Amino acid sequence: MVAGARERAAVDPIARVLPLLGLTHLDRPFDYLVDAEQDAAAAPGVRVRVRFAGRLVDGFVLERIATSDHSGKLSWLDRVVSPEQVLPPQLATLCRAVADRYAGTMSDVIRLAVPPRHARTEAEAVSIVPLPDVAPPNLDAWQQYSGFDGYLGAVRSGGAPRAVWQAAPGEDWPARLAELAAATLAAGRGVIIVVPDQRDLDKLEAACEPLVGDRAVSLAAGLGPTARYRRWLAVLRGRADVVLGTRSAGFAPVRDLGLVVVWDDGDDSLDEPRSPYPHPREVAVLRSYGEKAALVIGGFARSAEAQVLVDAGWAHDLLAPRAEIRARAPRVVALSGEDASVAHDPLARSARIPAVAFKAARTALDADTSVLFSVPRRGYIPSVACERCRTHARCRACHGPLQLDSNGELSCRWCGRGERNFNCVACGGSRIRALSTGAGRTAEELGRAFAGVPVTTSGGASIVDAVKPGARVVVATPGAEPVAPQGYGAAIILDTWAYLDREDLRAAETAVRRWLAIAALVRPASSGGSVIIVADAGVPAVQAIIRWDPVGFASAELADRAELGFPPAVTMAAVDGGAHTITAFVDSVTLPTSGTVLGPVPLPSGVRAPAGSSDVGRDSGPLERILLRVDRGHGRELTRALSAAQILRNAHHETGPIRVQVDPPTIG
Repeated sequence: MVAGARERAAVDPIARVLPLLGLTHLDRPFDYLVDAEQDAAAAPGVRVRVRFAGRLVDGFVLERIATSDHSGKLSWLDRVVSPEQVLPPQLATLCRAVADRYAGTMSDVIRLAVPPRHARTEAEAVSIVPLPDVAPPNLDAWQQYSGFDGYLGAVRSGGAPRAVWQAAPGEDWPARLAELAAATLAAGRGVIIVVPDQRDLDKLEAACEPLVGDRAVSLAAGLGPTARYRRWLAVLRGRADVVLGTRSAGFAPVRDLGLVVVWDDGDDSLDEPRSPYPHPREVAVLRSYGEKAALVIGGFARSAEAQVLVDAGWAHDLLAPRAEIRARAPRVVALSGEDASVAHDPLARSARIPAVAFKAARTALDADTSVLFSVPRRGYIPSVACERCRTHARCRACHGPLQLDSNGELSCRWCGRGERNFNCVACGGSRIRALSTGAGRTAEELGRAFAGVPVTTSGGASIVDAVKPGARVVVATPGAEPVAPQGYGAAIILDTWAYLDREDLRAAETAVRRWLAIAALVRPASSGGSVIIVADAGVPAVQAIIRWDPVGFASAELADRAELGFPPAVTMAAVDGGAHTITAFVDSVTLPTSGTVLGPVPLPSGVRAPAGSSDVGRDSGPLERILLRVDRGHGRELTRALSAAQILRNAHHETGPIRVQVDPPTIG
């Protein structure tokens, strides 16, 4: 059929279509005519193909309207790719809100929210089976948290309460979240629970299965595209109303959403690596607000971002009383790695543990319980520093980091050059010390120290989920700690300064989160459980573990950031790219009156370069970063200004590599 022979649809013959172009200046819907043959299929939310600037592009129908405000001639929809309404109105609204929050494009957010289409999966026969009933769960374990009854009552009545849940020591958090999901289902509403990684997802699935059964599906990247799309369609079609998953599960099209949960929001696994880099916590906040759903942000630790919500009165606390926390927490002892007991104990010195920690480990093993040793890195000895001043040891040829190999020889990790006569550039010292000894070396040392005791290592590609009962030494890197039956008898946290000395805004917060997660695996003090932190007890992060006070630490951390002008006390955007490119871009940003510009500085270590940076020419300059900062009340003005600058840049066809990230996880 030729275009002139087409007949318009009788009702609402115009479709507003968002083309997936990824360009800021074209990030808006365009009007297209719908012919009579497409009328039934071209519903809001379906995938379509449209002609744009002379080429066919993918797009989504956002709405159907009767008339257009476009004065020119409208083009026709080329075709409806599928009648499946994969972008329902509430999801489209969320994608728009996330794009605005992060100064991105709606099409980029849709690519995160809606998985790629698989035609064969869509065409599979669908059995219409009523969802099984869910019995109200036993919520006695939740009664220890003050404010829970009021929160649950609001959920059951269709309200949208918001809370930050501080899990008590040793809490079986997957079971508690499964109970909360079942209670929400029993009230007739859907649930989304987002966790950092597959290990957490496996635990959550196991806890949810007996309570919600087939009403739950898991969404994770490891499923593969076909299986993931099949499960996503099951949610879209209403055949499942509980979604458990990792990052992008926060966008799942759950019908009548009643509860959104984000567990351990400070975990860096939740940092989205794709533009516009939305954090699942912020997606959950926007979705809770937009769809009038309840919200829970939970964890053993607390992020400064979660504390902002409480301080602002937007969310309230779910806390256990101090007496309950003291009863459930292990005994925590902090001591310096330079403790005098090390000098008098050669065996302890070889394993970097003071005599007190060695004694605690031996006591736990004698009681036929496992002992956990936490080390910051896997492998052998990754890098070294001056023994006197702890300045990083660098290669004299290329300035790369020096390392000790298994033979005790110094060499450069970048160029491989050996270093026979080390002298510190800062103090002139000639002796070195390991910044952090890896799990492999630590396991060897502990195997000799505790002869006859089995040693298990967990980390990297070899993660152990659980260990058998009985006396055992476990050496694990952060996040890879196995679960021990009835809890560990002791945990020893080594090389703590490797966390605290990092040049990172979130270094202390990350340390507290990881150490509390380790301590939560240990038996209560009443059962002999103890945690030894080889660190100065006066450090605020260590004090937070000793007192088991993540809320107090988060409040103090937030106050410090407010004084220094760092997120989340302010809204900050990082602009990364070639020096000349980002300078020109920032010059085009009209900041609010409260705005300040910081930098440029070299791109921080550990931050990946913007896409296309390998092609940076001489005219773009070296890779750098500029930070733009405004107070929280002007955050939306900043994101609008960034979007306007992107539009101007696109209009001028400027192509130098650049990345704009609002509230980046790494500041510098």
